[in-house]
Amino acid sequence: MAGMKDTALTLVILIALVVALVVGAEIAEIRLFGRIATNLCISLVLVLGLQVFMGNSGILSFAHIGFMGVGAYTSAVLTIPAQMKGMALPDLYPVLAAIQLSPYIAILIGGLTAAVVAALVSYPLMRLSDAAAVITSFALLVVLHTVMLHWSEITNGPRTLFGIPKATDLYLAAGIAILAIIGAMLFRESRTGLLLRATRDDETAAGAIGADVSRLRWKAFIISALFAGIGGALWGHFITSFSPKAFYLKETFVILGMLVIGGAPTVSGAVIGVFLVTFSFEVLRAFEASLNAAKIFTGQVVGVTEIVLALAMIAILILRPGGLFATMEIGVLFGRRRQKASEGEKQ
Repeated sequence: MAGMKDTALTLVILIALVVALVVGAEIAEIRLFGRIATNLCISLVLVLGLQVFMGNSGILSFAHIGFMGVGAYTSAVLTIPAQMKGMALPDLYPVLAAIQLSPYIAILIGGLTAAVVAALVSYPLMRLSDAAAVITSFALLVVLHTVMLHWSEITNGPRTLFGIPKATDLYLAAGIAILAIIGAMLFRESRTGLLLRATRDDETAAGAIGADVSRLRWKAFIISALFAGIGGALWGHFITSFSPKAFYLKETFVILGMLVIGGAPTVSGAVIGVFLVTFSFEVLRAFEASLNAAKIFTGQVVGVTEIVLALAMIAILILRPGGLFATMEIGVLFGRRRQKASEGEKQ
């Protein structure tokens, strides 16, 4: 019973953070703040998807951003107006040329497509652990990026794909982010999530009690890809033009950084990590811009945000290897503090 209360309290706190973000953006009525808040909500969907697999299995996955690209390109192809497709995708297959779906339907299809691709290619990889699993996930990212880079009929090759209708606003992004928080928490508390964490803590012992390690990881990987595909489709309909380079190493580093800093084992860590890194990035970008405007240095100052994120990751891994929320959800922490306070009053 206490566990259910802690889970419910965690959900209330995390959802309240997203609601507060939306309310703050609306009150501020500043376009830039609205864009930052929308980007943050999209990042939440992506990071929570990574947490579903990486946080519960303990296996680092580099391929996550590749599935983001699958979702983004799938949704884009299905929603670009027919008259625009001749310019944006001159080599597009005729069967797809006349299709034009609602962006909201296409976003869901983008997520499902990413999940199907993950289901088809990942099962043999789920038998691997430790360094071998990390290397193969990076190889899968390379494969997905190479396909996006050269499948010109669908992606326009290395060139920028344009003409994507803008459909993602703050409310849509925040709504899906809230659903992602609920979904990630439900998975964590499900039987599959519990068994998967058992394999993370002791794979041999979990296998001895009947846990099918490969299948458990496979299920989590598919759900993770679903989140990534939806997040990629949301991002595509927010930015409206992109190229394959948007789904490679730089974005992978940022998403991993958010999860590592917040704490991969918990949903709270994923959410708090996104908020901390996003707002830190914006402060650092403003600082970098002010340095360049003041012309303190002879050349342009660039890369401050990436350097600080890297240093923050190093510091977190040294001081708190599991992240800020390594073992307990935020609701559990609040519940324990409240219990200690009530016990102190009784004494």
